[in-house]
Amino acid sequence: MDETWQEHWGRPEDALARAVEVLSTPRPDLLLRLAEVVGSLVPHEVIAQLNGICTFSPSYASGTPELARRISGLDLSRLADRTAEATSSGRPWQGEAELAGRTRPVVVVAATAPGGGGRAVLLLVRTGTEPVAPRALTILQRFWELAVAHSDHRATDAAPTHAAASRASANARARAIAEFTGTHSAALTAILAPLRSADLDDAAARRAATELAVTALLDLRQGAELDRTLSEEPAGTAFARLARELGPLLRHTRVRLDVAPPAEADRSVPADAAHTARDAVRAAVLLMLEQEKPTRLHVSWSFAADGLLRAVVRGDGLGLLTADALTVHRTADRVAVLGGHYTVEAVPGWGTTVTVDLPLALPEPAAPETDPLDGLQPRELEVLDQLARGRRNRDIAAALHISESTVKFHVANILAKLDVSSRGEAAALAHRAGLPRPERLHVAS
Repeated sequence: MDETWQEHWGRPEDALARAVEVLSTPRPDLLLRLAEVVGSLVPHEVIAQLNGICTFSPSYASGTPELARRISGLDLSRLADRTAEATSSGRPWQGEAELAGRTRPVVVVAATAPGGGGRAVLLLVRTGTEPVAPRALTILQRFWELAVAHSDHRATDAAPTHAAASRASANARARAIAEFTGTHSAALTAILAPLRSADLDDAAARRAATELAVTALLDLRQGAELDRTLSEEPAGTAFARLARELGPLLRHTRVRLDVAPPAEADRSVPADAAHTARDAVRAAVLLMLEQEKPTRLHVSWSFAADGLLRAVVRGDGLGLLTADALTVHRTADRVAVLGGHYTVEAVPGWGTTVTVDLPLALPEPAAPETDPLDGLQPRELEVLDQLARGRRNRDIAAALHISESTVKFHVANILAKLDVSSRGEAAALAHRAGLPRPERLHVAS
């Protein structure tokens, strides 16, 4: 058993210094920094994560490119399920796993977010086969728990820009999964029909092919389910996390808290919407405790008929909160960036109600901006370039070594494609697009 790791981790201050390195790393580089930090602890060639906390990039692998790019989220999910019983006790699992076509030595570490949220799994594909020392595995477990807690806090208190990126990422993943599943399901279903036909010979071949096709279909469906698991959260689970988070805020007060979880507890909620709803409720509760002096708070989640998640905080305090109360801690910005809105209804002497509405449906992605000249052929671009220089058809024909009638034909096409009615309008549009370009030699076509 190799004990050289103790040279780097033998003193408490060594571990603390590495913890500071990890916590100081920006989110996109967190896994890469973790790989560097634990490299002396458990030497490895690839590090990968399956993270139910981060909705922006829930699965990711880095290391030897030939291997890292072949490890999918589905591979990680299967390995997580296989080792779930062993890692549920808070200890890493070490053994062998089939990855990228061969058996490899691996270490699997799992941790759950402090608030009882998503489960995050770390995979290290090791460079050696010697067993990892138990104490080294313990340190690795604690470091992964630290990284998961850090990610959970960042996700919970994410900046509005990250919430927007998260929603856009979830939108893109949902579309990709839908298209991928639909296309392959149709193809595999078409394959299954003749293979199941009684008119074909070689029953053994048909049976083997059918089993392979069925397995592929199951893999596709499991991939879609995995994506939903990583990017969505049951409403009941999300609300239960919120209730646990509110407990410490009220522990040393005499305020009574009543909670009303959503009636459709199993209905899925986008993870970014769940994070934002919890953040808004916490912010509202803190504001009421500081300014309203309530004796009773009521917190509820429900699904509105128009496809909204509605979070309501009602208190019986002084009724003095202002309409812009949730601007603290960028909460209002986080609500707005997801397309939501909030209201504050304060009645002096009677109390205050804060209502936050967040859309559940993913927004349609904005159409990408296109260059108005993209639809023109190369020769048409050359003619337009000449137009932008203010040249007449005769001069354009001489410059491009084509006939004047050909120039007229190209000009007519350009006006139609650019949806303009005159050469001057076409020239103006060309100038806005960066024409004319520097003079160059033209080759006759």
